[in-house]
Amino acid sequence: MAKQIVAVVGRPNVGKSTLFNNIAGKRISIVDDTPGVTRDRIYTDVEWLNHSFTLVDTGGIEPDSKDEILIQMRNQAQAAIESADVILFMVDGKEGITPADNEVATMLRKVDKPIVLCVNKLDSVEEEVNLYEFYNLAIGDPIPISASHKRGLGDLLDAIIDRLDKVEASHEDEDIIKIAVVGKPNVGKSSLVNYLLGEERSIVSNIPGTTRDAIDTSFEYRGQKYLIIDTAGIRRKSKITDPLERYSVLRALSAIRRCDVALIMIDATEEATEQDEKIAGLVHEEGKGSIFVVNKWDLITKHTGSMNEYRNRLTNQIAFMTYTPSLFISAKTGKRVDRIIELVNYVYNQCTFRISTGVLNDCLTDAMAVNEPPADKGRRLKIYYGTQVAVKPPTFVLFVNDSSLMHYSYKRYLENYFRKTFGLEGTPLRIIVRDRTK
Repeated sequence: MAKQIVAVVGRPNVGKSTLFNNIAGKRISIVDDTPGVTRDRIYTDVEWLNHSFTLVDTGGIEPDSKDEILIQMRNQAQAAIESADVILFMVDGKEGITPADNEVATMLRKVDKPIVLCVNKLDSVEEEVNLYEFYNLAIGDPIPISASHKRGLGDLLDAIIDRLDKVEASHEDEDIIKIAVVGKPNVGKSSLVNYLLGEERSIVSNIPGTTRDAIDTSFEYRGQKYLIIDTAGIRRKSKITDPLERYSVLRALSAIRRCDVALIMIDATEEATEQDEKIAGLVHEEGKGSIFVVNKWDLITKHTGSMNEYRNRLTNQIAFMTYTPSLFISAKTGKRVDRIIELVNYVYNQCTFRISTGVLNDCLTDAMAVNEPPADKGRRLKIYYGTQVAVKPPTFVLFVNDSSLMHYSYKRYLENYFRKTFGLEGTPLRIIVRDRTK
């Protein structure tokens, strides 16, 4: 079974992100005094007393707001509530019950799911006298905590685990292909995600940096389950002056680490930049499958061969990822977007491709016959045998007489020979060289 989901909800500025970060044990959500900082829902896995679950932080709910961003925040929080197994409703113990709290409570009472009522900012036993007012919400027994002082978190987690034990996980642990959508700001990442999902899942706005948090959404296509992660745009460090955006970049990097296949989005109206190269390098170093998605192709004045010309320039710019396929799309018009999932499936299969030891060693024998291993000071490298030890990415161990004789160029030659023989398009390869023990 998949981890059960606990969604943290409540009006703005009650301390949801502070609680989220302290439970997670690290700074994941953005914490700031500005209302509306956590605009989209974000996830982290949590362990407590041998129980594990996924905690979801959400934007503050203002039920009657007419502000466009706040309305969309409410929609995102509602989506989190619908996907949750248990809901953690958070209120402010110092401020008392507000009309917005009553509205959120009314919304939650309509949901047939276990709810834990958490009263925050009760920093001492003396302040717990404020607790009893919250019985009027008719949600259940309120639990006093101080998220900023980590007071009462054990009791709160015990209550969450108690609720989780009484419900079955709503999602089965099935094979899910995880897709991260990464790239510079304003290349169309959220528009692409929305088109793929057929719903307004991410906030799309002409305000730069709208997608501040990495957002996870599951969907199914032709019987296969996927998890797609829309991330904040990754800017050059020298251009990151807003501390909130700095945390967004860290989460985008975390999204790359969590995915199976990364869609590296590039703006077709520009040439690939140094920043595009750095983003691609992060995907490559993490060993993830990759696809270059060149967006806004509808804005390009085309001629015969223009696509191949752009692809060649891209390959020259990001020369260490010549194995990565590219797809030219328009997220705005939907042109070729339908081919993305097909290509994701193909790249995922390449990432998880397994080669039997016998077939691999036949390939090694052929490679050494074509290009003899290097020698140094009269000693020649001998490759005794190889075996595949892992997938995602395909990882091979070669046992040799002396690993110091393996030149970088020959390792690159073997990688290219493996690709020529087995394909392995869209995935990096790892070749580990070990001395054979006598």
